[in-house]
Amino acid sequence: MSRDDYSDALLRDILSTVKTIAMVGASDKETRPSHVLFAYLLARGYQVIGVNPGLAGKSVLGAAFFKTLADVPEPIDLVDIFRNSAAAGGVVDEALALEPKPKVIWMQPGVRDDAAAARARALGVKVVMNRCPKIEYERLAIGKA
Repeated sequence: MSRDDYSDALLRDILSTVKTIAMVGASDKETRPSHVLFAYLLARGYQVIGVNPGLAGKSVLGAAFFKTLADVPEPIDLVDIFRNSAAAGGVVDEALALEPKPKVIWMQPGVRDDAAAARARALGVKVVMNRCPKIEYERLAIGKA
């Protein structure tokens, strides 16, 4: 089993229970995949918070943007990393410094940092790497009767 194999039960549990998602690397540009996912998650009832230094203090699709995870004024259930693998470790460390810690750290397709994932798991934080929440949400038919 590769480190990217996650049970449907785990993914379903994550996507069915988290409420607040901080997306690091979210964009206000409608053509960017991060913007598409941002809008998709908002439309599915998640509270989505943008983390992007260039958009800090702005609102996109009615959602607030902050410079860093530490600037987000409320608990975060899931940190979605929409940055490259080289930046992922730093984002994971920033997430792990939060109190309370997020329940989940999720890295987008093509993004992985095994060492950072191990640090998070050692502290009881679930980690999903190299997956897209939108694809998994649709594949697992979350929210459908």
